[in-house]
Amino acid sequence: MLVRQRVGWNEEVTSCFSPSVRSVINIIIILAGAIALIIGFGISGKHFITVRTFTSAGNIGEDGILSCTFEPDIKLNGIVIQWLKEGTLGLVHEFKEGKDDFSQQHEMFRGRTAVFADQVVVGNASLRLKNVQLIDAGTYTCYIRTSKGKGNANLEYKTGAFSVPEINVDYNASSESLRCEAPRWFPQPTVAWASQVDQGANFSEVSNTSFELNSENVTMKVVSVLYNVTINNTYSCMIENNIAKATGAIKVTDSEVKRRSQLQLLNSGLSPRVPSVLLIVWALLSLSTARC
Repeated sequence: MLVRQRVGWNEEVTSCFSPSVRSVINIIIILAGAIALIIGFGISGKHFITVRTFTSAGNIGEDGILSCTFEPDIKLNGIVIQWLKEGTLGLVHEFKEGKDDFSQQHEMFRGRTAVFADQVVVGNASLRLKNVQLIDAGTYTCYIRTSKGKGNANLEYKTGAFSVPEINVDYNASSESLRCEAPRWFPQPTVAWASQVDQGANFSEVSNTSFELNSENVTMKVVSVLYNVTINNTYSCMIENNIAKATGAIKVTDSEVKRRSQLQLLNSGLSPRVPSVLLIVWALLSLSTARC
């Protein structure tokens, strides 16, 4: 009986061929292994850096900031910053070799973008967007490449209009009333009144709100009047849409009028990007041999 001794994979596969063919196959296997090692070392040397964006909103007609930070790198000439917008061909902005490069910039962003060049080495890749337009809304990607590696993060940029309201005593009314005005809002917001003394009260029946379209036919002026107010009480006018919430407050006494206001952007916060894991499956060599 012929007993076939178990041999290594290489010997088992090549034993069916002539010595010259076996030599060629051995060379192929060795070269394939060497290539795998070289590529493997190359991949392991490419690190992914952490890139973070800060989601905010742009106010139509004003300058906005698309915030992005990354791991600092003192080698300025090796830093590449690219801003891209989903659905838009070309780049929103590019910074490389220590300066802006507009050669591949999309026309709609021409002359409207800039990075903070003096802050790039400390990890600031934020983009300044001039004269924000309604069409600027969308998903942006902040892509970074440095001598340490590369990474990217997405940013959802909303655009609209929002402004701080101002409340004044309406002396033209037949009874004591307050007039709340905010010059620019879009989309159309909701308006609600509140009172420090009458907490939880519904003032909808004693107030009147109107929206006046501004000259550019996009944003609107908000005007709301609250009737039958009393002195020595603090009233608040709250204006809110899906982008921002603004509050104006006023207190009228016999001797003075006190006002305060605040503006809060909604759905703002950090959007961390988890470094991607690159998975490569190798299929180096598959040999099928017939029995000898």
